[in-house]
Amino acid sequence: MALTRKNALFAGNEIGAENWAMLASLIATCKMSGVNPVDYIANTLRSILDGHPKSRIEDLMPWRFNQPSSLAA
Repeated sequence: MALTRKNALFAGNEIGAENWAMLASLIATCKMSGVNPVDYIANTLRSILDGHPKSRIEDLMPWRFNQPSSLAA
């Protein structure tokens, strides 16, 4: 699937285009999974910084992301 090919044209260089495509793919996956991309990325980065084990990387995938309930107070 091509994701916004015209926008990727102006990425600057090949590595920049690869990084942009990875991020665009991650955001599209979040949207398809019904997950807010900003919340997902923030929560995932926090989990990694807090020492999430590499052996459980599957738990950090967007389709497994459990959004915190807005009712929890």
